[in-house]
Amino acid sequence: MKILMIGVGYVGLVSGTCFAEMGHHVVCLDINPARIEALNQGLIPIYEPGLEEMVKRNIKARRLSFTTDYASSVPQAEVCFIAVDTPTTSLGEADTTQVESVAKMLGHHLQHDCVIATKSTVPVGTTSKVAEIIENELNKRGINLNIELVSNPEFLKEGNAIQDFMKPDRVIIGVNNSHSVMVMQEIYSPFMLNHDRLIVMDILSAELAKYAANGMLATRISFMNEMATLCEKVGANINWVRKAIGADDRIGNKFLYPGVGFGGSCLPKDIRALIAQGQNCDIKLSVLKAVQEVNQEQKKIMGSKLAAYFADHGGLAGKTIGILGLSFKPDTDDMRESPSLVLIQELIKQKAKLRLFDPIAMHKAKSLLPDQSTLTWCQDELDVSEGADALVLMTEWKQFRFLDFPAVLNRMSGHAFFDGRNQYQPEEIARKGFDYFSIGRQPAYANDFNKEKEKATLSLEINVG
Repeated sequence: MKILMIGVGYVGLVSGTCFAEMGHHVVCLDINPARIEALNQGLIPIYEPGLEEMVKRNIKARRLSFTTDYASSVPQAEVCFIAVDTPTTSLGEADTTQVESVAKMLGHHLQHDCVIATKSTVPVGTTSKVAEIIENELNKRGINLNIELVSNPEFLKEGNAIQDFMKPDRVIIGVNNSHSVMVMQEIYSPFMLNHDRLIVMDILSAELAKYAANGMLATRISFMNEMATLCEKVGANINWVRKAIGADDRIGNKFLYPGVGFGGSCLPKDIRALIAQGQNCDIKLSVLKAVQEVNQEQKKIMGSKLAAYFADHGGLAGKTIGILGLSFKPDTDDMRESPSLVLIQELIKQKAKLRLFDPIAMHKAKSLLPDQSTLTWCQDELDVSEGADALVLMTEWKQFRFLDFPAVLNRMSGHAFFDGRNQYQPEEIARKGFDYFSIGRQPAYANDFNKEKEKATLSLEINVG
């Protein structure tokens, strides 16, 4: 099928490329000429594992192309997907300006009956608004066409987007007629050969489904972060609590991991948009407001832990802090609303010196952070540890799972390790010589284990003697 994907941001580029991979002929359109020129040369503006290779393969196979030209691409398309950005306004609402602009351009260039699918995350009622804009443009041209609108929200996780698209756990289709269902079934059939995961519903429900899903995920994260704080206060271990509640089939074990707060392009933005939609309907979404508040506070937790530790070591001013990981999650270069930015800004304010490293997101981090002498951009994890009074793990990249702790400790000036992702076992890291702090678990101090070692050595000497 001939598909036009309008918008080559994260969603549009991944979706269009995956459609092409399954045999569809896809044209990706964007009004940014520099981005389109780069894509035609195989240069990818985002980092997503496997995406670059797939783009190049489908360009070579002539199933995927990129353009800025509505006039040549719209008349050829059997289905047009709208996948442009919907950023947050100052009031927290989703800004649908770009979606509406696309609708106007479609109305100006359509020459045949067509299915239009909104894949952008949009507030309830936006798809109907798109239909109205297109119809108004067609009326201005004196053309009567059968334009069918569909809501087809995306459910892609950054860092795993290709897998999510190629093997979806569900495909949501919001429609008003059966013909649109058949068209969308044909498009998605290659992705569901083993299991039909297509869920058909009305358009309004489909629009809300994406927001509701992200709202639920965010709620689970914030709930676990609150439980982690309580665990630290009462002496419990959040890992055991997580396993206990995750074993309940009604709850499940996903999205129960505490950390330093959620970021990225989806959860924070969608929570704000949901709250704004509720306000527009005179509904107070109290749970989501609490989720948002908890997350904002959670992003400050590592700064607080560092401040408390160094309060007994002369304060943070002048101390060197190494930060491992800058992106909001591994396998992406996305820095949007990353918890690391909150920590870095707080440490700058406290006059600490920072050594920073991320395997992929360094270039984007540099564009967001001030160029000053207190920031040092490092080559790897050992470079980060050079002269550091403390290390902080903020993003759980795979290469950080098995750090060379003796080499790291040998390069450091201090011996504090702050684990924002609970990647390590407290006692194990303390035995390696670190004062270890994590989320929802009790600290473990190197000195305590050194005393145990001394007692064991003394006992051995006595027994030998």
